[in-house]
Amino acid sequence: MTWLIDAGARLLAAAVLAFVGLRLIRAVRNGAGRSMERAGMEISLRKFLDALLYALLLGLLIFAAAEVLGLNITSMVAVVGSIGLAISLAMQNTLGNFAGGVIILALKPFKVGDYVSTVDGEGTVETIGLVYTSLVTTDNRVLVIPNNTLANSPLTNLTGMEKRRLIINVLIDYESDLERAKELLTKLLRENSLILKEEDILAVVDSLGERGVSLSARGWTRTEDYWQARWDMMEKIKLVFDQEGIRISHFERNVPILLDSEQTRRQS
Repeated sequence: MTWLIDAGARLLAAAVLAFVGLRLIRAVRNGAGRSMERAGMEISLRKFLDALLYALLLGLLIFAAAEVLGLNITSMVAVVGSIGLAISLAMQNTLGNFAGGVIILALKPFKVGDYVSTVDGEGTVETIGLVYTSLVTTDNRVLVIPNNTLANSPLTNLTGMEKRRLIINVLIDYESDLERAKELLTKLLRENSLILKEEDILAVVDSLGERGVSLSARGWTRTEDYWQARWDMMEKIKLVFDQEGIRISHFERNVPILLDSEQTRRQS
């Protein structure tokens, strides 16, 4: 009879502990959730940290209840540890991507809607998950990249700033009128509605080469206007220089040279 009373008392104590513990866990999760929301943390990261916090607290509660019931906690810890080790070894790459996702969501090197260039390709960020990040390329392909790669490789955020500097280099013949070419470049920059007039506008000699004089036209645009401003400038430079008799230097195959600082970039 004594053992029955003792077992009943342990069960009652474990039930009370579980009742109080579950409500305490709920209160802790609610408080942590409000703190993360005030901190402006991404929703994906908040959900992941909330699930992790819940698992940890529930595990502690289960071990505490097991001790109250008189179960062998040491054996339980050993079994759980062995299972955890086996799972971590089997999911090593996935866990690495999880860690990368947490880093990206916490440090925010980019956000949904940004146009980024990575070692695996470039595109507009569509989703940031805890394992993979999806980019949409300019020709509407979806590029899925593991977060571990993004967190540990060089990455350029082309739309991370509100403004971008437009730099267009034009190579002209030595026989062309240098001062007139600079005047025309400055005029085209000032007449372009997408160039920010409150920022510096420059037209300078960038270098002297074997094939001609490299002029550099420089101005600032809003990031979302960068490519349209570039395209407009490239077209008008060719048309105006032709009208003014300023010769753009050529390769041996007579291909005109209009160089841009990011001529290999596609539309962002």
